[in-house]
Amino acid sequence: MRDTQPALPFDLRSLEIFLSVCDTGAMSSAARALGLTQPAVSLAVGDLERKLGFALFDRTVRPLAVTPAGSLLRQRASALVADAREIGPLLRETQHGRAPLIRVGLVDSLARVLTYPLAAYLATAADEVAILSGLTAAHASDLLTRRLDLFLGVDDLETWAGLERWPLAKEPYVLLLPAGTEAPRSIGALRKLVEKLPLIRFSARSQTGIDIEGHLRRVGLDIPGSFEFDTPFGVASMVAAARGFAITTPLCIREAGLPETQFITAPLPGAQFTRKLTLVARHRELGRIPRELADVARRALLEQGALQ
Repeated sequence: MRDTQPALPFDLRSLEIFLSVCDTGAMSSAARALGLTQPAVSLAVGDLERKLGFALFDRTVRPLAVTPAGSLLRQRASALVADAREIGPLLRETQHGRAPLIRVGLVDSLARVLTYPLAAYLATAADEVAILSGLTAAHASDLLTRRLDLFLGVDDLETWAGLERWPLAKEPYVLLLPAGTEAPRSIGALRKLVEKLPLIRFSARSQTGIDIEGHLRRVGLDIPGSFEFDTPFGVASMVAAARGFAITTPLCIREAGLPETQFITAPLPGAQFTRKLTLVARHRELGRIPRELADVARRALLEQGALQ
């Protein structure tokens, strides 16, 4: 037997009626605003409450007040109805052969290398473009909730269906050390380095930070906390100032944009590990654009010498 999705407990019209009651504070006012009768509005709201299994309004006060469940539904329904109202105008705009709007998430460590190449390509494919840099975790969440159309970063959505993926690059994690520091060649030497210099960490909010902490546990290193940062610049600037050392990647170092005389890089002792960068989009929603955008990103990484 084929699996079926459960039926939605609402339709857009019932949400529109619900929102009108929220805005006007009364069934009668909502009825006038929508050109309906008051019984029709009351029936629609009651049916919505029955299907959801929650009271949406406190009917003991005037004007009507939303319950906690009603407040949550109001927030989500507003976005759904607003998106639905945009569908008609957006469909008309596609007659010109271009997407009306493409929103791209770009992990911080790719921003310096890829922002302009991506923008140049997207200008040929969409009337309006938004490129938003930040943490991969935030971009993944925004992709799933449709606040982004695609993102470029570490793919932490591998268990999610309905997505398409285009590989961009793979790069090793390396040591970033203050200028003049002797590079450790073994885990034992790395332990001794920790006694002299603190580890400057990437924030645990970032996938890079999570990956590095996992690697440290695997090789048996328990390093006390000191400073942590969300951005490659924050990490690299502390190392350049000789305030500690870091585990990072070549692209993160490049993104920091600091003079190479202020630090040295060295292979990470012990077991090596890498990070994979991927373009992730919802399956087939943007046609050829994700594939072509991934090609643009790979070419830019190679042409600018960002990958060895």
